[in-house]
Amino acid sequence: MTSGLIRRVSVVLGFVAVVALAAAGVWRYGYFQALDQLSRQGASDLALASDRLTGQLQRYRELAVLVADHPQVGAVLAGEDVAAAEVLLLEIADKTAAEDIRLTDATGHVMASARPTPTGVDIAPLVQRATQGALGWGNGKTPAGARVFAYAAPVFNAQSKVQGAVVVTANLAGIEWDWVGSNPAVFFTDAQDRVFITNRSEIVFWERPENAPGLVPDTGPPLPFDSYQLGRHEVWQMGWGPYLPQNALHLVRALPVIGMTGEALVDVAPARRLATLQAAAVAGLCLAFGALLFLATERRRTLADANALLEQRVAERTAALSDTNAQLRREAEEREEAQTALARAQADLVQAGKLSALGQMSAGLSHELNQPLMAIQTYAENGKQFLAKSKPDRAGENLGRIADMAHRMGRIIKNLRAFARQESEPAVRVDLVAVVQSAVELTMPRIRREDVTLDLDLPDTPVWVSGGEVRLGQVFVNLISNAVDAMAGTDTRRLTLSVAGASVTIRDTGPGIAVPDRVFDPFYSTKEVGASEGMGLGLSISYGIVQSFGGEIRGGNSDQGAEFTVELLPWTERDAA
Repeated sequence: MTSGLIRRVSVVLGFVAVVALAAAGVWRYGYFQALDQLSRQGASDLALASDRLTGQLQRYRELAVLVADHPQVGAVLAGEDVAAAEVLLLEIADKTAAEDIRLTDATGHVMASARPTPTGVDIAPLVQRATQGALGWGNGKTPAGARVFAYAAPVFNAQSKVQGAVVVTANLAGIEWDWVGSNPAVFFTDAQDRVFITNRSEIVFWERPENAPGLVPDTGPPLPFDSYQLGRHEVWQMGWGPYLPQNALHLVRALPVIGMTGEALVDVAPARRLATLQAAAVAGLCLAFGALLFLATERRRTLADANALLEQRVAERTAALSDTNAQLRREAEEREEAQTALARAQADLVQAGKLSALGQMSAGLSHELNQPLMAIQTYAENGKQFLAKSKPDRAGENLGRIADMAHRMGRIIKNLRAFARQESEPAVRVDLVAVVQSAVELTMPRIRREDVTLDLDLPDTPVWVSGGEVRLGQVFVNLISNAVDAMAGTDTRRLTLSVAGASVTIRDTGPGIAVPDRVFDPFYSTKEVGASEGMGLGLSISYGIVQSFGGEIRGGNSDQGAEFTVELLPWTERDAA
């Protein structure tokens, strides 16, 4: 195999690999975009199903209120016309498709009912709520297995006092009949996390495991199930039968008006097909273009070989073609010079980009070294005072802290040198609580000087996350310093810092963020010109540090001031391996 053939094969294989990577990137991007679209459509369908359910139950609530105002209801509570009232209640129940209508006194004793069969709902809590002048509701199951929903409306006398309650019970099978089998799969769980209403009858009465996602049948062994997070989406993997998707987005919507939670399972297969089609289209176009380019290159190479052979023969036979041959050589030299100039320009651009990045890092050097230097100065001055007061042990503590700060500055400079060499240390196991405590310790003198009240909420045990101790410390020192700067000139100065899991939240009582969407842009600053080191790079650098650890940092406004949240990846045994 000649060197030219090896080179061409290598180029082809490299091009195919690049196309495969591009197709994979397009697939991933298209899949996430399709998931976002499916999530929006599924949320709309879930809202529509929720509104339809509450609307269908609304008429039974209004029926309970209307029946409570009927004159015969007051007569029954006065001990009159019980039989006539039962006939009236049965007639109303038949005309409105209600399962049952019952009239009780204020103690919950049933005075009259449309049907003598059990309602399936414990009406005592409903009646108790109705006797307080409010509307009670609840759900349950009859002895025959029918699912029912009940409303209890208070009955007022002439003095506007509650003397009883009207309980209207509706059979949910009739309500959900017209949307059984529709897409997507929707179900509503009650306060016991039990599927009570759904358009997939096979999961009725399934229950949610304690402190876990998914559903398990009320009888029999659990069916195959798994769940995972895909970005901000929760995906369920299920083996629950042919009428439920195997992979579905799980969406949730609270329905406090009926005491239930609406949930939807949206099939992600269309999103995968769309992403596959997009990736295949991109790969096909790239391969077609590459094939055409390869054929053109091969044709050009063949023509060049033939031209060289022809030039050799013509040069041997006639001197008239020597000028043409010389012209061809000059064109080849000019082309080589152009290629050399292009390579030199590309190298210059790479060097310029590297110098620009180093310039940005040097601009942030003050943010990385200012706090340790201030701490060293403070500890040195305190050490001198302790020595003057004959307290060598306290002075020794300050000297130890100065050594720690010097070591810390050395590690910061090491990180900058690593960046200059295009090196990056891998994320290691870091105690998030210790990093936050160290940042608070560095900024505490300034917090006291600015008369800021600090509310610190840290767990007693370490919280291990994936990151770097020095760079995470820089992030929290910067956020705390920005919060102290923001509260300058305000009457109430309170800084709240809390750690919950792998998340750290910092709140202040300053004026807040004017444009939250731009807070992490380079050189964006709300500090006045001439303010203390307001270069507009601190939050941008912090954003890049957190992103490098796979975490996320968000900035926004609370009801009192600005709020920043840093979420990091918890350290796992897989990371250690």
